[in-house]
Amino acid sequence: MGIDERKLFKIREDHEKVLREAIDRLQKQPDEIRRDITSEKEKVAGAGFRKRGTVNNLPVVEYLRPPGTTGHEPSDRDTAEKRAKIKEMMQFAWENYKRYAWGCNELRPVSKQGHSSNLFGSLQGATIVDSLDTLYIMEMYEEFEAAAEWVQTHLDFNVNTEVSVFEVNIRFVGGLLSAYYLSGKEVFRRKAVELGLKLLPAFNTPSGIPWALLNLSSGVGRNWPWASGGSSILAEYGTLHLEFMHLSKLSGRAVFAQKVLNIRKVLNHLDKPRGLYPNYLNPSSAQWGQHHVSVGGLGDSFYEYLLKAWLMSDKADEEGKKLYFDALQAIESNMIRKSRGGLTYIAEWKGGLLEHKMGHLTCFAGGMFALGADGVPGDRRDRHMELAAEIARTCHESYAHTHLKLGPEAFRFDGGVEAIATRQNEKYFILRPEVIETYMYLWRFTHDPKYRQWGWEVVQALEQHCKVEGGYSGLRDVYADRPSHDDVQQSFFLAETLKYLYLLFSEDEHLPLEHWVFNTEAHPLPVIRREHTTKLHPQQ
Repeated sequence: MGIDERKLFKIREDHEKVLREAIDRLQKQPDEIRRDITSEKEKVAGAGFRKRGTVNNLPVVEYLRPPGTTGHEPSDRDTAEKRAKIKEMMQFAWENYKRYAWGCNELRPVSKQGHSSNLFGSLQGATIVDSLDTLYIMEMYEEFEAAAEWVQTHLDFNVNTEVSVFEVNIRFVGGLLSAYYLSGKEVFRRKAVELGLKLLPAFNTPSGIPWALLNLSSGVGRNWPWASGGSSILAEYGTLHLEFMHLSKLSGRAVFAQKVLNIRKVLNHLDKPRGLYPNYLNPSSAQWGQHHVSVGGLGDSFYEYLLKAWLMSDKADEEGKKLYFDALQAIESNMIRKSRGGLTYIAEWKGGLLEHKMGHLTCFAGGMFALGADGVPGDRRDRHMELAAEIARTCHESYAHTHLKLGPEAFRFDGGVEAIATRQNEKYFILRPEVIETYMYLWRFTHDPKYRQWGWEVVQALEQHCKVEGGYSGLRDVYADRPSHDDVQQSFFLAETLKYLYLLFSEDEHLPLEHWVFNTEAHPLPVIRREHTTKLHPQQ
């Protein structure tokens, strides 16, 4: 044979081999395919592998899968059955989204069509990106691959649209980062960095405190028109740190870390009323807006990210730790109260006056107190664990006091009421995860069976009142005799609520807390070990 004939023979031989392998794969039963995927996954987990792609000038990074990306079947039969039920719920929610709203941001499960809020503009695919890690964690690999293919071929950030920087960061950037760390697929790293770069113009303000809203095409930013005096919101600009530190690590670009560390610098120079952080900060003057403080909406995840920045840094970020515990001390002194009936709650602080109201969003704080308890200065660990348990009980009571056994958006402790919504616009339930999140953390730290029992009560209520023919819907009034559906299956129901329920009924080695930190959308990100820090290049 001449050299060209040898090449041709080799090409034909390779082609036939590929065809044989393809036919062999097609003939396998689904359970065999699943076993092969698991086997390959375990090989990769054992050996680690090096990604060599340099798309978008990304540096070569060594991908080593962190421990616990998937878990073992629970040894207790009842627990295993409950976990399997939660996986069925995820399959039902996902299949209906795929059937009626594929590619849209969210699903309308009653009217069986797509839905999008103004948070994302014309950016598409929120449920797909938000669900990636849940699909992987629950070992729904075929669905994960379909979602990954959509990300590869259809997820487009080159759109002339205005988006919420906060929501796009926690759902899209967080979801892509988590999918990358779980699976090692390079497309997720590339897309996460691409979107991160698109968000950088939001920081182009006199103080470097980012705008709330950004046009992804023009880079023009602004704040919500209703926010105090054109202010940025604490929970929004304070909930970028985890994702942006990982973007720096994966891109080799220091600019992401610099942007979020500058936010801290601005905050450190400001006087805090009674040590508290007001919800509003003007990005031009770098001065507080109205002195309204909340651990619920507008404030919540700022405090969460101070703690998690320290944990994610392998406990090297001492500044984050100090800021967190100082803030908590001020909250404990000024805002934590006990009702006449003995329920602990976190009130809202308005210029020195307390509003004895607690939002569903605030219920995440039970898990936060527990997660940070080991790092509390002095001998206050037990006090923080006690607070965590008391907040979990209060939030459970807010569910137990409703007719549909699902919690209202906000509940009050005045006029003789205990953990009950008294205003019509606070009685709705939009499939939120915060109460389940706290149950999951307290189960991990105490193994008290009541947290699984309370979690299972939520599962039963979701199945009875929120499940409709086309998915799961929120409710307009949890005190009504029968459910009135709001016709939205929120993307965070798949990203957070179902994930935290699944982990509540999983073994502790599934996403172990010493190796993983969850962003505020429940996307797990690995702890950045001190020995694995990457040299960053100040380029954009």
